[in-house]
Amino acid sequence: MSKQIKNVYETLCTYENLYQAYLNARKNKRYRDEVLDFSFNLEEKLMEISYELKTHTYKIGGYREFFVYIPKKRLIMALPFKDRVVQWAIYQLVNPHLDNSYIDDSYGCRVGKGTHKGVQRLHYWLKQVNKKPNKYYYLKLDITKYYYRIDHEILISIFEKKIKDKELLDLLKVIITYDGSIFGLKLDGKVDNPEDRIPSKGMPIGNLTSQMFANLYLNELDQYCKRQLGIKYYVRYMDDIIILSDDKAKLHEYKDLIQTFIESKLNLHLNNKTTIRPIALGIEFIGYRLWPTHIKVRKSTSLRMKRRIKYVVKQFNKNQLPFEKVNATVQSYMGILKHCNSYNLQNKIFQEVTLKKESNNNLANQDLP
Repeated sequence: MSKQIKNVYETLCTYENLYQAYLNARKNKRYRDEVLDFSFNLEEKLMEISYELKTHTYKIGGYREFFVYIPKKRLIMALPFKDRVVQWAIYQLVNPHLDNSYIDDSYGCRVGKGTHKGVQRLHYWLKQVNKKPNKYYYLKLDITKYYYRIDHEILISIFEKKIKDKELLDLLKVIITYDGSIFGLKLDGKVDNPEDRIPSKGMPIGNLTSQMFANLYLNELDQYCKRQLGIKYYVRYMDDIIILSDDKAKLHEYKDLIQTFIESKLNLHLNNKTTIRPIALGIEFIGYRLWPTHIKVRKSTSLRMKRRIKYVVKQFNKNQLPFEKVNATVQSYMGILKHCNSYNLQNKIFQEVTLKKESNNNLANQDLP
């Protein structure tokens, strides 16, 4: 277990910490207008943030809201660049301490972990248990509207156990309980219906600190499952959780105990997508489908790839997208596919793709690598 976090607020406010936060916040965004504007008077802007933090006058600038539709409709909330610098200043100091207290098999938004490591770990277990004589099953836990249902009071109480630095706690409370936007949703609510939003719950999807908050919140469940229930085959990627066992009745028992725990301790709920099935049917986990013998990209993921490739090629042919952007899309997908058994899918998506660009009344063909 990690030690309590103490006496870090003074370091958080330093120019050196804020400058590193600025560098992290601007990665892959340095030519956007708001980043260029901030960078133009960088020293002055960072000193201004430092003063506001030291005098406890810092206020969040407000969220810009929009929707994304892949893989499902989600409400995204984006902060001004100044606030993203503040969040990085907190994250780079606090998150390493929190990370030390997490279980090894928590893979979401952690250095040295991530999607592929989580998939590899689960596949390793599947291969191991498949060699055993008993039939194995999996429990897949699905939490209803996880990001939108995190309870602010419970999250703050978790931080109070971890942090003994009043100024830092007060700053975290400013972010968690910000009243300029409502982050929470009713259990049966829809993200695009303002009447379904509720206060005192939820984390804005899109915030760096929201990733940290969400991981810390479900660490309570991780510790319960590993330390009190003694579950060996347990893996989590944010709110995607898989448990393996050769005892189907035991998985039902785990499901009931976990449901009671998250309802009573975390004010969360499991939904009807929570399932118990034989591992031979395959397990859907963070974009892949896994069997003991092989891994495939989930069907919905492969369909999105095909649609996206078709779109970028079409835009390229209209001279509305440079070849470098198309190639970046292809390489990104190749990175996903190399972690699974996807030879046929790769051929189907890429083999016949030829880009044609008209220039000076001539057709120049370029094949995707």
